[in-house]
Amino acid sequence: MNNHGFIRAAAASPKLKVANPDYNVREIAGMIKEADEKGAAFVVFPELSLTGYTCGDLFRQAFLLRGTLEALEKLLDMTKDASVLALVGAPLRIGDKLYNCGIALQEGRVKGVVPKMYLPNYKEFYEKRWFASGQKICGKKDEIELLSGEKVPFGKLIFKSKEAGFSLGMEICEDLWAPIPPSSYLALNGANVIANLSASNELVGKSNYRRQLVAQQSARTICAYVYASAGVHESTTDLVYGGDCIACENGVILGRSARFQREGEILFAEIDLDKLEHDRLVNNNFTDRLDFADGEGVYRVVEISKHRGFALDDGSFGRKIEKMPFVPDDPATVEERCAEIFNIQVAGLAKRMEHIGSPRLVLGVSGGLDSTLALIVAGKTCELLGMSPQNITACTMPGFGTTEGTRDNAVELMNALGVTIREIDIRESCLRHFQDIKHNPDTWDVTYENVQARERMQVLMDIANKIGGIVVGTGDLSELALGWCTYNGDHMSMYAVNSGIPKTLVRFLVKWAADNVMAEDVKETLYRIIDTPISPELLPPDEQGRIRQETEDLIGPYELHDFFLFYTLRYGMTPEKILFLAEVAFKGNYSGAEIKKWLQLFYKRFFSQQFKRSCMPDGPKVGSVNLSPRGDWRMPSDADVTMWLKTISR
Repeated sequence: MNNHGFIRAAAASPKLKVANPDYNVREIAGMIKEADEKGAAFVVFPELSLTGYTCGDLFRQAFLLRGTLEALEKLLDMTKDASVLALVGAPLRIGDKLYNCGIALQEGRVKGVVPKMYLPNYKEFYEKRWFASGQKICGKKDEIELLSGEKVPFGKLIFKSKEAGFSLGMEICEDLWAPIPPSSYLALNGANVIANLSASNELVGKSNYRRQLVAQQSARTICAYVYASAGVHESTTDLVYGGDCIACENGVILGRSARFQREGEILFAEIDLDKLEHDRLVNNNFTDRLDFADGEGVYRVVEISKHRGFALDDGSFGRKIEKMPFVPDDPATVEERCAEIFNIQVAGLAKRMEHIGSPRLVLGVSGGLDSTLALIVAGKTCELLGMSPQNITACTMPGFGTTEGTRDNAVELMNALGVTIREIDIRESCLRHFQDIKHNPDTWDVTYENVQARERMQVLMDIANKIGGIVVGTGDLSELALGWCTYNGDHMSMYAVNSGIPKTLVRFLVKWAADNVMAEDVKETLYRIIDTPISPELLPPDEQGRIRQETEDLIGPYELHDFFLFYTLRYGMTPEKILFLAEVAFKGNYSGAEIKKWLQLFYKRFFSQQFKRSCMPDGPKVGSVNLSPRGDWRMPSDADVTMWLKTISR
């Protein structure tokens, strides 16, 4: 079964009765079976879940401890057919000490036992009254006799599944709150999944802090972090527990349970192991790490059996795949993100201008999205530096494909911003050039188009020379990825403010600027620009004067290409996986055949057009994906695309 690197995780908060292991194992067994049937690789239960966390001095009762072992034996028998790795909590007496332990079970056998390292003993917690810390005795070869004299691994353990590709480490509640959590060392020693068996009580504001803590630790360790906390059926003598279950992946919360539920609850989440593997390969802290006290020789790897797994095509895949990964789904986050990107653009251009000596700015303004955003950035940069907008020379350069609507939008925008306006019709000079190179102007080929693009850039460069300015580039990240720009035409500039921004995000930025940055009289113009079809306008309009050449009809939807770009560069994903994710994200919008067609085109263009990116101008990086040859992306211009295409043509 090809699950494209996904595994299903589960966090469970069962109903329980305090100090009644017999009752508790029946509840836990039912949840283990449910997790197994739904294809979970592992399921995490709360701290001390066999007895309940709030037993107090009953933990010192030999009767309870013996009953816990008997209940554990029953649990093993009840779940012997379950391939899911189950992590349950229990108090275990080992020698003359009592430990708060996480016990890993699979197919009716104990695979290993991990003791809690950090014992809270402040405010409402006083675990040192009953338990010993596991820090001192956890050597690599430690084993304990647990049931029927069978020896099992005990201590600092990592549970590894070769088939599924995950290595799981355990920590227990307070361990996460320590200055250096055990999970940090577990991650450095290979664990890419951390399970936390917890009993964290509820206080005002604590749940938000707890979720931030889990998310941050998963980000710091580049791992998946699955957290299960005790629920409302713990004793309420002094505290209340909410059953908070959380699943995170590298800082992103994949799922969280509703708290204060009266019935037992299981949270399921799909974890993308490929993403974690990619980011650990990129982050050399996992290879060039400094020496640390809790080193390699301490950890024991315990092999676990293959689990049942789940089928991606059975309709149970619940992970949300965003159509536009560059654009946040939450409207409030969009506002914040747009403001930050805009400020990065302005700061980048301002620094370049100050370094040169506050030159004038020259832009080509077409009435399209990219040049509109660049012009707004230029205007705000001049405002920031205390310069007049007249220092910006904005040129509209009508050509053979310019329509009345886009020209009017460009002129209205330039007038509203108060910039210096130049209108230079390039048609005559292009016709003269056609004569020089003996090209038939009735042949609407790539030469016909590129002559116009290069003529426009020549005009801008020469104006910049004449007035002591620099040309501000308007091309975006998506165009660079696809090579949808004319080499040494719109491909070139002195500083490219949009070079780190994909097309799908440009539209959001212009809308944000219309609503938050620009004066009210400009908003209508900007909204018209947003609604205008994307086009280079290099072919003559149709008989009704409308845009003849719509870019997305020629190279495919930008929302698809930006999706492909994100997963290709950000996570280095395989073509098959990108195809699968796109089919999930765009279900109902595009057929599988359409997605495959445009993905093949994406790879062809991405590989063949690298030579343009190898000499692209400077520009600010704004997100995690960038194509600068000096920074994020170094690729040979003659790399062969065959393997990528062959994979998705099967």
